Amino acid sequence: MRQHPLVYEINTWVWLTDLSKQYGEPITLSNVPIAVIDEIAALGVDTVWLMGVWERSPNGRKIALEHPDLPAEYSRALPDWKPEDVVGSPYCIHRYVVDDHLGGHDGLAIFRQQLRDRGIGLILDFVPNHVAVDHPWTVDYPDAMILGAEVDIRNRPHYFFRSADKRSVIAHGRDPYFPAWTDTAQVNAFSPRYRTLAQDTLLDIASQCDGVRCDMAMLLVSRIFAQTWDALAGDPPSTEFWSEVIPAIKQAAPDFIFMAEVYWNMEAELQTLGFDYTYDKRLYDRLRHENAASVRDHLLAEPDYQRRMVRFTENHDEVRAAMGFEEKVLAATVISFLLPGLKLLHEGQLEGRKVKIPVQLGRRPAEAVNGDLLTIYRHILDELRESIYHDGVHMTLACNPILGEDRGHEQVIAFAWVLNQDWRIVAANLSANTVNTRILLPDPWLAGEAMWQFNDLFNTSESHNLRGDVLLNAGLTLELPPYHAAILTIAPAVS
Repeated sequence: MRQHPLVYEINTWVWLTDLSKQYGEPITLSNVPIAVIDEIAALGVDTVWLMGVWERSPNGRKIALEHPDLPAEYSRALPDWKPEDVVGSPYCIHRYVVDDHLGGHDGLAIFRQQLRDRGIGLILDFVPNHVAVDHPWTVDYPDAMILGAEVDIRNRPHYFFRSADKRSVIAHGRDPYFPAWTDTAQVNAFSPRYRTLAQDTLLDIASQCDGVRCDMAMLLVSRIFAQTWDALAGDPPSTEFWSEVIPAIKQAAPDFIFMAEVYWNMEAELQTLGFDYTYDKRLYDRLRHENAASVRDHLLAEPDYQRRMVRFTENHDEVRAAMGFEEKVLAATVISFLLPGLKLLHEGQLEGRKVKIPVQLGRRPAEAVNGDLLTIYRHILDELRESIYHDGVHMTLACNPILGEDRGHEQVIAFAWVLNQDWRIVAANLSANTVNTRILLPDPWLAGEAMWQFNDLFNTSESHNLRGDVLLNAGLTLELPPYHAAILTIAPAVS
């Protein structure tokens, strides 16, 4: 996989439902039309993340149908939903085998080979914190679970349940800040039995794909797990869960990728514990809710840390970018996709889908394609193919005021990529006003009497010609409309 790769997340069940309707026949991973796979390859992605391929829990589906709050969510997303549309949560895993409805083990192998033939990798899910309430481990390996007592199930019935064989009282999965997920059973991160089961499961997964996205990975960190479960967890082992499990998998599959969903400012810690990439939810929040200064501060972190971040403006847990960012979507997307790190593109994002689908649903509504947004994304993805964004050096750029102007320059985020004498300058206005700024380019190679031409990917009819000495001393003057962005190339001006 290239440096700073592009990963394409697909909600597998929903996507195959759409394809089945489009092609008028049942489509599983075993018979995805070649034209569809070629369309994915044409995006320039390095890896596909098939979200939700594992066998879903029958009990979890029943709970999803009977849950007092979820039907309202289903109705908001899919007003004509029917019980058969509720397929259960992909994070309530019955067994780590590919669901037969999606094509089973053989179907996944066929799909993976089709991706491989096009130089594309495959990432699947691993849910380390919990399994479904009817997962075989709850009966076969109770010592791998967080166990309670009869008093717990009497006093807190929404936090504990009896195993199918009635021999154990087991905690439902949760994090320390929210109520329990009642369709799940909590594993014990301190249990030697569970650590062995997790390693065996990951080794099996590693034989079927090229990496895993680990759900809520920070919940397995010893201090967090102890905070959540206290005496029920027992004494913490001398080694962290991830620092024991990840090296065991890497020994068998050195190139296998671990990507962590992580929050609470624990990204650096998870990288230290062995993760190749960690979610950058903080950047997402700053782009969506905060000002340019907070984004700029966020991007001052060390380069090695930055290149291991997962940048996104949407995924299956967040609102669709077209809704969440609205008029800011261009600026936010340009920043997220052209920064160092892994870029996450969500299926349906290019077309401007607005409806966030609850993960328990297997169908989504039809939505009109936003042609303007599709064009923007196509431009960005085409640009992202350039080797400068994978082999080049990234640097932040200073934005300075223009004499007589207000402080609008402070709302601009600017950075550059440099590969040999090739430059890309990226600038995005995160404000609702037109702003003017001077961007300084600290490269003596540009000095002298020569004229340099700057062309904007988003405004091909306009170019800037500047003499090298002027450029180095005064900077590149740029006007950016509200929430607009520029991606500029530099080339010798044609006389």
